[in-house]
Amino acid sequence: MSLATILVAVAFLLALAGLAVFIGRTAAGRVIVYGGSLVACSVALVAAGSHLLNVAGTATVTLPLGLPWLGAHFRMDALSAFFLVVVNLGAASASLFALGHGRHEHAPMRVLPFYPVFLAGMSLVVVADDAYSFLFSWELMSLSSWALVVAHHATRGNLQAGYIYIVMASFGTFALLLAFGLLAGPDGGYAFSAMRDAAVSPTVAALVLMLVLLGAGSKAGLVPLHVWLPLAHPAAPSHVSALMSGVMTKVAVYAFVRIVFDLLGSPEWWGSMVVLALAGITCVMGVLYALMEHDLKRLLAYHTVENIGIIFIGLGLALAFQAFDMRVAAALAFTAALLHVFNHSVFKSLLFFGSGAVLGATGMRDMEHQGGLIHRMPLTAFTFLVGCVAISALPPLNGFVSEWLTFQAILLSPQLPSWGLKFLVPGVGALLALSAALAAACFVKAFGVTFLGRPRSTAAERAHETDPYSLAAMFFLASLCLVAGILPGIFIDALAPVATALVGESMPQQSSVPFFAIVPIAESRSSYDGLLVFLFMVASATLAAAAIHRLASNRLRRGPAWDCGFPDPSPMTQYSASSFAQPIRRVFGTTVFHARERVEMPPPGDMRPARLEVTLEDPVWDVAYVPIVRGVESSAIALNRVQFFTIRQYLSLVFLALVGLLLVLVIWP
Repeated sequence: MSLATILVAVAFLLALAGLAVFIGRTAAGRVIVYGGSLVACSVALVAAGSHLLNVAGTATVTLPLGLPWLGAHFRMDALSAFFLVVVNLGAASASLFALGHGRHEHAPMRVLPFYPVFLAGMSLVVVADDAYSFLFSWELMSLSSWALVVAHHATRGNLQAGYIYIVMASFGTFALLLAFGLLAGPDGGYAFSAMRDAAVSPTVAALVLMLVLLGAGSKAGLVPLHVWLPLAHPAAPSHVSALMSGVMTKVAVYAFVRIVFDLLGSPEWWGSMVVLALAGITCVMGVLYALMEHDLKRLLAYHTVENIGIIFIGLGLALAFQAFDMRVAAALAFTAALLHVFNHSVFKSLLFFGSGAVLGATGMRDMEHQGGLIHRMPLTAFTFLVGCVAISALPPLNGFVSEWLTFQAILLSPQLPSWGLKFLVPGVGALLALSAALAAACFVKAFGVTFLGRPRSTAAERAHETDPYSLAAMFFLASLCLVAGILPGIFIDALAPVATALVGESMPQQSSVPFFAIVPIAESRSSYDGLLVFLFMVASATLAAAAIHRLASNRLRRGPAWDCGFPDPSPMTQYSASSFAQPIRRVFGTTVFHARERVEMPPPGDMRPARLEVTLEDPVWDVAYVPIVRGVESSAIALNRVQFFTIRQYLSLVFLALVGLLLVLVIWP
């Protein structure tokens, strides 16, 4: 019944997309499309949540669609139900936000027809049960999101962002196609059930793992496949940015988990080393990229890269523990990864909503021209602050819990028998700790420069609070950040069926632990009580405020404001995003980004302003992509001669290609 409800909701979304073609230009069209999407995703959310919480087993449906001899297979198990909750929770929140924020859209016909298709594609990927349906849904998701990325094509850089995105998406799809081909084998068993039953050699398993890392990793944003993400996510409308960053990247995580943990069978221990190494580099590089940014939406996009690294650290640890049959530890790492999937989808959507509200109020994304918005947008500032605390992994909010569980799994690594993992995992743990500290510094910059201080521009001075629909969506997600942080045991227990199905074990039942605490392994090792921490923080803050008001003098004293040594009243003398990031840029940027600073100081008497120019180079572009581009250009020039072949040369080329393909069929085992 739950699976049928999901498919009906998907069909409704596709019908809504067709309707949007005709009514998208009207004022009611926006309300109908976004309101209908909100209803459909809310129904799907309830259906998926009930399936997950009631441990309803597995439901399957086969429809006479797609390939004639295959059909379209759909399946809902615990893993699908959990990711459907993530997808539809984010989609429902974005639709609610768009009911208000969508009024600012100047080209609704470039957004409304593709928005429901994007939502439908993500849900279809999660329930697809054969390779054809999966890849069709994957492409539906990719193409509709590409259309949303280039919706504002007149804005500088958006077309380039869309081009890079579609190239990387096509590359990822091709890698997944090859992975499914290897799993299907010569018999062509493209149904996932046939892939589970097939025996896979270690060589094929290694190739599949590499291809899945390329295919799913490019969509998720693993370094060095992340280059499209900070370009495409900010280019899209804000509610779409929230979906791409908070939800679509999680669909890519689902693809990795489904193939590697479910279809591929028992993992090899060395595969976890590859995943862990990539994940550790990803989380540190993501936060360093973010620290260098002044564009608020690009900063949030780079932080998605960091959090994808954190998720893959948990998945890599789960692979390592599972390879050595350490099921309890594998369940802990796997649960930590999935819990961070949920947490990141919540607080990253919240932060993108906040940035969208700021963009709608000021018309700018550059933090250097913001400032003082806490006085003009106090409700938005409060919800954005909640998101900043959550993504910085500070208690008592939800980001802390999943990262703390990941560290608990890292502390179990000395039990691993592999010396390679004994050395690698602590190093990855150090990178995770470094990224957590840098993330906190980054969001002190993001919130402080954007919302505190004095306005740095006329637009910031004239800003106003956002609409009630957008505020409702932001307060809903902010409340969820708090609930998941102070009552994490409820969410951990909900993930138990997923962990049991894929790693053969689950974390201890947390509902039996008193005072809503969580105990990952045993009380003698560690425990955490989010509710107690929250109550302590509230009580101590209340007592401190009462003591200050009680003991402080009632006399009114006036004095000059502290000016940090700069008596100039201009707001431009405030601490800026550039000055905040300068120490970190000089420590890390010089080595990682080849940062260079050039100062132009006019001589005495010259009225020209002094100038500071900072240049950064992306090493991934220089090392990985520039040589590829040059190679493609050289190959295209060389192959240009083919179009001038004679008929005899064309026939010879076809004959050689046919002989080559026949040789491949003969040699193929």
